[in-house]
Amino acid sequence: MRTILITGFGRFPGSPVNPSGMVAVRLARRRRPAFAGTRRVAHIFATRYDAVDREFPALLARERPDIVVLFGVAPRSRHVRIEERARNRRSVLFPDAGGYRPTALAITPGAAARRNPLPLAGLIQAARVAGVRAVRSRNAGTYLCNYAYWRALAAAAVPGGPDLAIFVHVPPSGLKARPQPPRAGACEPRRKARRPARLGALVRAGEAIVLAMLSLSRACRVSENAGRDRRN
Repeated sequence: MRTILITGFGRFPGSPVNPSGMVAVRLARRRRPAFAGTRRVAHIFATRYDAVDREFPALLARERPDIVVLFGVAPRSRHVRIEERARNRRSVLFPDAGGYRPTALAITPGAAARRNPLPLAGLIQAARVAGVRAVRSRNAGTYLCNYAYWRALAAAAVPGGPDLAIFVHVPPSGLKARPQPPRAGACEPRRKARRPARLGALVRAGEAIVLAMLSLSRACRVSENAGRDRRN
């Protein structure tokens, strides 16, 4: 049985509604034949560095996931972003939800960026087939999303860690969105407001990505077994 750890984040300064945690929880509860033979575990991190440092290793040790799929929100994005790499960088300008602000830019001094070796094109296509615009991204930011991704890719690179890991940025959802009143005295026509993504669409895209990760995991296992048989 494959174990899939699906994570999201809670609210943080400037984003009182974070859809990534809701996406993670809903994906863990989905009932689909394609999920047969899997155990899905959802977890929502408080948007704090100490929460990721404390809870992520504990989750890996307790659940021993084969696959890790992390979700976070990109407040200014209009589409789903599949992150290609985690940068060795933290923001010293923006505090986390607990008020902590890193004092050093580097996560690990002297280390290069961590690039995900997975074929991301299949994950992007899966999200698009689900009806959501999705793109490859090379910049996961410098906040908690990038930090968690760095930790996940580091865990996947050591023996006994997850087979696969990916980070997915989702755009803001339409939850509790309020229309803005017209500006007093405005004489020029107002631009059409950007329509926020609906949570259901984000869940469908997330489901497609998780299933694509599951297919990759199975293919990796088949390849590993074939290589082992040849060596024997």
